[in-house]
Amino acid sequence: MDFSKRLHQGYAHRKYDLDKKKIEHFIDRFFRFIFFLEYQRCSELSDIQMRLNHFKNEFKEILYSVTDDKESPETELFFESFPKIYESLEKDAQAIFDNDPAAKSMEEVMFSYPGFFAIAVYRFAHELYKSNVPLIPRIWTEFAHSKTGIDINPGAEIGNNFVIDHGTGIVIGETTVIGNHVKIYQGVTLGAHSVTKNLQNTKRHPTIEDHVVIYANATILGGDTVIGENALIGGNVWITQSIAPNSVVFHKGQVTVKNKFPGNEPIIFSI
Repeated sequence: MDFSKRLHQGYAHRKYDLDKKKIEHFIDRFFRFIFFLEYQRCSELSDIQMRLNHFKNEFKEILYSVTDDKESPETELFFESFPKIYESLEKDAQAIFDNDPAAKSMEEVMFSYPGFFAIAVYRFAHELYKSNVPLIPRIWTEFAHSKTGIDINPGAEIGNNFVIDHGTGIVIGETTVIGNHVKIYQGVTLGAHSVTKNLQNTKRHPTIEDHVVIYANATILGGDTVIGENALIGGNVWITQSIAPNSVVFHKGQVTVKNKFPGNEPIIFSI
C-alpha cells in the first residue's frame, strides 16, 4: 500500500479529533494560575472569577473533543470537585515543605518542586478518570511525566499528605492504592508482577498503607502485596510479598575499598 494511503486510512479511522498540545497547555496554565505562579497578579476578585470562567469554557471545548457532547456533565462535576482537590493539594504542598529541610517556603515548593507538579496533575487527572473520561487523564499525566520524570497513572488511588522527594524515575501503576502521609523517593517502582492484557481488570499493583516511607530505587510488585502502616522500606530492595506494619526492610550489600596502586594494598573494609 502507498504510504500516503496508509496515512489517509489512519486519519479516516481516528476516533477523536483532539488537539494534544492544547490539552497539555491547558493543565500547565491552570496549574500556574491556581498556585499563583503567573508573573502578573490578579489583584481583583472579578479578575479571578473571569479567569476561572475562561478556564471552564476552555475545558468544555476540550471535553467535547472526546465526548461528542457539548453539555457533558463532567465539566460541572470537575469544577464542583475542584475545592476538594485543591484542599488535598494544599495538604500535599504542606507535607512536602514539612518533610524537606531544604525547602525555604511553600512558594518554593509550588514554584520549583517537580513532585508537587506531578501530584497536582495526577489529582486533576484522577478526577476525570473516575468519570471514565477517555484519553485526557492519561495525556495529562504523561505530560507531567515528560516534564518531571515521574510516572503516575491516573487510575492510582492516593491519599492525603503525599510526599515525593526528588522524584525522577518514580513509577506508580494504575491499580496502586496509597494511604495518607506516605513519602517516596526517586526511582521507586510500584508495579505489577507481569504485564498481560488479560489482567486488565484485576488489581495488579501494590497497596501502601498510611505513614509508609519508601527510599530510593525500591521496587514493590504485585496486586496482593500490602506494605503495612508505619513500615520503612530501604533503598534498592525488591519486594513481591506483603510486609507487616512497623517493619523495617533493607538490602544488605557489601562495599569493598581497595588501593588503586598495586603493591600498596590497604586493609579491606566492608561497609
